[in-house]
Amino acid sequence: MTHLTADQCASLRTSLESEQAALQTELTAHGAKEPDGVWDASSSGLTGEEADSTDAADQIEELVTNVSLVHDLASRARDVDDALAKLEAGTYGICEVSGEEIPFDRLVANPAARTCIDHS
Repeated sequence: MTHLTADQCASLRTSLESEQAALQTELTAHGAKEPDGVWDASSSGLTGEEADSTDAADQIEELVTNVSLVHDLASRARDVDDALAKLEAGTYGICEVSGEEIPFDRLVANPAARTCIDHS
């Protein structure tokens, strides 16, 4: 991380922590965390015994939407968690493919970037 100053690291950490909090809020709104730590889409109380077929169809449609959304949010949350762990370990801002430094501008645009632009 020699290419990043302490101020740059602090700024990126703040961005990552803010995004982490926002992602947790979104995940909680659309899913539930299973005991194994995996996020699962909320079924909105879908029981399969709905009296109104329109209500059942609406709930199924919501579940289908939530599955994709929760998957994407959970994936991003893992990337943010990994970036924060790398900050702690002193390995943040290094391309996972080439081992080269990720430019600060890319990290500002995407603080959880795993690779440089050439390998994205």
